[in-house]
Amino acid sequence: MKPKLGRIKCVVWDLDNTVWDGILLEDGDVKLRDEVAEEIRRLDELGVLHSVASRNDRDAAMAKLREFGLADYFLYPQINWNAKSGSIEQIAKSINIGLDAIAFVDDQPFEREEVSHVLPAVLTVDALGDLPTILRQDEFRPKFVTDESRIRREMYQAAAQRDQIEQEYSGTSEEFLATLDMKFTISRAQEADLQRAEELTVRTNQLNSTGRTYSYEELDALRTSPDHLLLVASLTDRYGSYGKIGLALVERGKPAWHLRMMLMSCRVMSRGVGTVLLNHIMGLAKADGAKLRAEFVETGRNRMMYVTYAFAGFTEVERDGSHLVFESDLATIQPPPAYLVVETD
Repeated sequence: MKPKLGRIKCVVWDLDNTVWDGILLEDGDVKLRDEVAEEIRRLDELGVLHSVASRNDRDAAMAKLREFGLADYFLYPQINWNAKSGSIEQIAKSINIGLDAIAFVDDQPFEREEVSHVLPAVLTVDALGDLPTILRQDEFRPKFVTDESRIRREMYQAAAQRDQIEQEYSGTSEEFLATLDMKFTISRAQEADLQRAEELTVRTNQLNSTGRTYSYEELDALRTSPDHLLLVASLTDRYGSYGKIGLALVERGKPAWHLRMMLMSCRVMSRGVGTVLLNHIMGLAKADGAKLRAEFVETGRNRMMYVTYAFAGFTEVERDGSHLVFESDLATIQPPPAYLVVETD
């Protein structure tokens, strides 16, 4: 089977005899593997994330990574004495990605086999192999490198900062969200948005109404079609930008508009903005004197989108296997939350 282009979203690295030559707690003076550092920086530029799963002393290992200038590249590093499979599961949970989007690099066959046995979806890589060649294979090569790809790590780091502040916040969740000064922007897709739009259809699973992917060329044709409306949504707050985090495709008509696709990045699941784009589309359809129908395809991972439609007042009107159609008469449209400013073009 041909490898799926760009399926790896995060590379998890062992440290001893992987990122550096030698065993830190035995040798002390370990030597950075320059080809590894180069690959970490190169993949980071492409938007591929990095983390660590290492059996080591955390303080000593992090100090060495800082000395080598690499500490900031690793999100949610798991440096402990636990099984590597457990560390990888924690990383996937923290980043909110599937295990099939992770590659694990380790020099020890036992560690790779343990991970393969417990987490068969994870791609394991021999750290002593030809890493520059292996890490340039299709699984590690995204189709597009967008502006957001280059700052993806920084966006996750900002998210971690928000999460930490939220954990320390003593008020309610809604009170915390009100402190973020969030602005949600909805606009018609422009040509400059299309690479990120295609990337969203490929990368988004849990908050994707149909699971369908669209190519750049398909999205460009729909963007310019008089019968369709292609919308993109962005989110910012006091800590920075979340980037373009939402996409919707509507086919306009009478007596009903048809919402062919709607998706939201998992990065904003906890920000209470999941229905803002849907409610905006509902308002547009109502203003046009139409009902709104919405397609939904059960993928096994997008149950949250089913719930989103149900809470928005949609009812199921058609079902053919895993393909459903919801409909709303638009009698009730929820306003955006009070802690959010919504801007539209």
